[in-house]
Amino acid sequence: MGFGEVLTAMITPFSDDLTVDYEGAVELAEYLINNGSDGLVVLGTTGEVPTLKVEEKIELLEVIINAVGDQTTIIAGTGSYSTQDSIELTKKAEQIGVDGVMLVTPYYNKPPQDGLYEHFKSIAAVTSLPVMLYNVPGRTGRNIEPETVAKLSEIDNIVAIKEASGDVDQAIMIRRMTADDFEIYSGEDILTLPLLSIGGSGVVSVAAHLVGDQIKEMVTAFKAGKIEEAAQKNEELNKLFKTMFTTTNPIPVKTALALIGQPAGRLRPPLNELSNQLEVELKEVLTEYNLI
Repeated sequence: MGFGEVLTAMITPFSDDLTVDYEGAVELAEYLINNGSDGLVVLGTTGEVPTLKVEEKIELLEVIINAVGDQTTIIAGTGSYSTQDSIELTKKAEQIGVDGVMLVTPYYNKPPQDGLYEHFKSIAAVTSLPVMLYNVPGRTGRNIEPETVAKLSEIDNIVAIKEASGDVDQAIMIRRMTADDFEIYSGEDILTLPLLSIGGSGVVSVAAHLVGDQIKEMVTAFKAGKIEEAAQKNEELNKLFKTMFTTTNPIPVKTALALIGQPAGRLRPPLNELSNQLEVELKEVLTEYNLI
């Protein structure tokens, strides 16, 4: 297994003045790797990366690598809507010592499929690190079509995709069109088990901030052929999975982390705090799962 099975899409803790809480990030990283996470995805959607300055991204990677880089896999989200900016951050992340990079579909500018291919190819060419593509059309406005993924998978260091289209049929097509060693990760907790069933490798998870051990147990059970046990665990976790997306991610999970006593802090604008009603409902679910 290249990157691992349960990768947590780690939040970025902020202090009351909205500066990055680097000490809190290290504390949270240590907590996650001791509670089911095989690796951490830093600077992803859940990390509020569009609000981070380049200097903050670099320092965050540095402090996490220095603290836990020898204990777990660290994947840096270095993609953006700018090919050149993505190249520069990818080079810097490799210098810092990350284990891989994740490249999101360029958002807002909606390149055609051949533009997407050239974008990802150009970034992969400047690094020796393994690359995970990140397809999340609901946020980016552009889907990486299975044919494009298959073509990209022929590039030696493009080795995986975080598939968050919500379309299991698309994941099936990607599986059919790529080599067996090309890894498909669910980008949605609720679809982890279905994607495992069609040959997926694991999940880039939000809920693993709270139930990493249980998600790991589910994946392990499925891969050991204990399908009923995995299905039961998935059913048990389903309500929590849904609760993490009652509004825009990472608003619910950051609120949940604060409630269980882990570093989270505020959300940077334009994201705002969880509504009172949703917080009441969140507390009820966390209580039900014995998390608070």
